Amino acid sequence: MGIIMRLDRVMADRKVSLNELADKVGITNVNLSKLKTGKVSAIRFSTLEGICKELECQPGDILEYQPSESDDGGYAEAEE
Repeated sequence: MGIIMRLDRVMADRKVSLNELADKVGITNVNLSKLKTGKVSAIRFSTLEGICKELECQPGDILEYQPSESDDGGYAEAEE
């Protein structure tokens, strides 16, 4: 499965709305909604930092790694 976004859970725990967090972080509601639902393939560190600052959390609170049984990790080993 890979990386799972838990942003919705943290926002609910903190009682922060999508509009409020988007305004404070400085991103659009649409982009924050995509992050919240996990419909993105990347996140900028500056955005992650802003979210963590506003929600007073750590990146591990909103990002979770779940390996799938058929997933090889999607990366090749480095040659020595």
